[in-house]
Amino acid sequence: MANDPAQHGPYLTNLDQVQQLKGADRTVLEKVAKRYAFRCNDYYLSLIDWDDPNDPIRRIVVPSIEELDKWGRLDPSDEKTYTVMPGVEHKYHSTALLLVSNVCEGICRYCFRKRVFIKPQSEYLRDVPAAIQYIREHPEISNVLLTGGDPLVLPTSQLADIVGQVRDIEHVQIIRIGTRMPAFNPYRITEDPALLAMFEQYSSPEKRMYVMTHFVHPRELTDIAIKAVGKLQAAGAITANQTPMIRGVNDDPEVLAELLAKLSFIGDVPYYVFQCRPAMGNSAYTVPIEEGYEIVEQAKARVSGLAKRVRFTMSHATGKMEIIGKVAGRVFFKYHRAANDADSGRIIAFASNPKACWFDDYEEVTGG
Repeated sequence: MANDPAQHGPYLTNLDQVQQLKGADRTVLEKVAKRYAFRCNDYYLSLIDWDDPNDPIRRIVVPSIEELDKWGRLDPSDEKTYTVMPGVEHKYHSTALLLVSNVCEGICRYCFRKRVFIKPQSEYLRDVPAAIQYIREHPEISNVLLTGGDPLVLPTSQLADIVGQVRDIEHVQIIRIGTRMPAFNPYRITEDPALLAMFEQYSSPEKRMYVMTHFVHPRELTDIAIKAVGKLQAAGAITANQTPMIRGVNDDPEVLAELLAKLSFIGDVPYYVFQCRPAMGNSAYTVPIEEGYEIVEQAKARVSGLAKRVRFTMSHATGKMEIIGKVAGRVFFKYHRAANDADSGRIIAFASNPKACWFDDYEEVTGG
């Protein structure tokens, strides 16, 4: 193994390296990969049942010709509006988001930040001192989220340097790391004592670090993946999981219930089920909102209270909205977190639209 566990691999970035793909399939899918980058590793590809053309793990990471459908946009949640400098977003008053990496261990086909991989030199944090200074100058920021790309692709020394600088800011109470690494390459965690030591150093009883895992299908919860989550927890990190609802992956109440239950069993708190964002290439991966609501509710009916804590939400430009109900031809949304504090907790009613895939597809009900 290499000295730097962040380089555990090898990475596969060309479909020619995926021997399980037939030549004809590879030729067709290369058109997709030229537009939306492909990246994976042998561990994750080993989870695929290559005899099943509809295998959910395959659907997560192997390109599909459906991605070329003209639908969506590169910045579906208007993150640019809240970007205060390259790689720094400040949408909610108490939270700053740092895009510390422009690379992922594997690229999910339904990624909502495809622009990071299309313009890798302009869509991530390059001036760390400026970002740290910005946070220092904004005492309302108590929560810093490191994301990307995937922060755990960075060398441990580089990640620890960023985390250490953020931890030195007195008013920052929580540091979160959003990562798919426990699913894509759990060995990155289990084989790097220095990474675990970082969490032990900077996750204190008074100021915990959180790891936001991204398991999207129960088959990703392998023995080694569970071990990786356990090591993070033992090092002092609090773990919670968020997953988008993806057509052909977890849009089945039994599959989603299995995922939520298994996460609750290992103490990786089910946190959010996200509505798939209308990013370019995402049409075939998107489940309409009202169908998704029914799937989430049916899944929650199958699990205990600890797994029911998950919220079905949408990261809209105006805030994080929870889909809270559907009755009598109306659908109800609530601002779980709003860009405009005055909207926090606001409930909005819409006339039912079974084809709606995003907040903007609805018309608000104002009377009756």
